[in-house]
Amino acid sequence: MSMMHYEGRHDRPISRALFVRRMMRHGGYAAALVFASLILGVLGYMDFGRLAPIDALLNAAMLLGGMGPVGPIEGTAAKLFAAAFALYSGLVFLLVAGILLAPVFHRVLHFFHWKAEGGRAE
Repeated sequence: MSMMHYEGRHDRPISRALFVRRMMRHGGYAAALVFASLILGVLGYMDFGRLAPIDALLNAAMLLGGMGPVGPIEGTAAKLFAAAFALYSGLVFLLVAGILLAPVFHRVLHFFHWKAEGGRAE
């Protein structure tokens, strides 16, 4: 069984230690996605919104965190970017939730399926 793939339906569930490593790896993927999105948001707000780096960071972080922008946004290009980034941020939230929850759901379902086929609990 490779570390990059989930175990098959007839395989024994992985150990807790391997599951923790899997969760950490998925956490790393989620963190990388959030960090890349934050950089995208900062650059977009700096370019389209003509915001200072700290203000661009604040706006991008607030949108990615689900809170909304801080302060007025001036100009058509800045407003279009803010609208697009807000929609993108919503998708990032869903993706991050999926990345973090997929191993948990898989483990629970795999454990019950494996046990139903006669496997024993760890």
